[in-house]
Amino acid sequence: MSRLQVVSGKGGTGKTTVAAALALALATEGKRTLLVEVEGRQGIAQLFETEALPYEERKIAVASGGGEVYALAIDAERALLDYLQMFYKLGSAGRALKKIGAIDFATTIAPGVRDVLLTGKACEAVRRRDKQGRFTYDYVVMDAPPTGRITRFLNVNDEVAGLAKIGPIHNQAQAVMRVLKSRQTAVHLVTQLEEMPVQETADGVAELRAAELPVGKVIVNMVRPHLLDEAAVSAAAGGHRKEVAKALAAAGLPAPTKLVGPLLEQAAEHAQRVELEREQRAVLRKLELPTYELPLLGEGMDLAGLYKLAGVLRDLGKAS
Repeated sequence: MSRLQVVSGKGGTGKTTVAAALALALATEGKRTLLVEVEGRQGIAQLFETEALPYEERKIAVASGGGEVYALAIDAERALLDYLQMFYKLGSAGRALKKIGAIDFATTIAPGVRDVLLTGKACEAVRRRDKQGRFTYDYVVMDAPPTGRITRFLNVNDEVAGLAKIGPIHNQAQAVMRVLKSRQTAVHLVTQLEEMPVQETADGVAELRAAELPVGKVIVNMVRPHLLDEAAVSAAAGGHRKEVAKALAAAGLPAPTKLVGPLLEQAAEHAQRVELEREQRAVLRKLELPTYELPLLGEGMDLAGLYKLAGVLRDLGKAS
């Protein structure tokens, strides 16, 4: 399994939730996972019901079997200071640059460099080993930018080609791309069974493949259960209204005949949704990628729900 798991998806599909659940799932049975945030939204801290994440790797959860989840909110400015210290040994001079605004200027005027810093920090965690030569983390999960920006974000080598053709920045970009385009990486796309998210997923897959970035799985989030199929609704509406009324009366409901119309209307809407979801599943099948489906949690998303989704992902992974 790839050691760097990148999670993207259209805004609103729950990609941060899926990334957090995936980190928990991968950390089971004694594994150690680092969950990385690159957009500065502190979504991970909210999900794990903890304080805002600093620019340091901090343990935030224990998975089943004793595995651990660490988290890191990568800040481009701090990453650039690390970079300047690593390659140029600037030390206090680097901090002085921050005070006069040079760091902010550099990461704003050259967004490609900013992405090199963000992805580079994650790739460094993938490669890092302890004194015994073992990997510090078994897996690194990145809560990445949305689908519309994911290919450009990951394809940092092209982004910096016009800025630095030689030197440390160029070498750093090359090192990052060696990880991102290898079997060590898998880019997963989160979607829902709706037309716009599915289309954006299909477009994202095409862009990632064109850039030769490794596409992993499609994860369909918040899947609602199918209570009635179209045939059941048609049978209820086609001359069986009396039978429906009798069934409602037998259940002890008052004024059952008045409930038949609204009930059948809701059933028809449910059947229509089921048909639309069937169409979107057909679109996803054409992508020829492994697809996982995660259930909609009716009680909402809290820490308990996050562990529940992690369990579903773990079981799906074992079955695939």
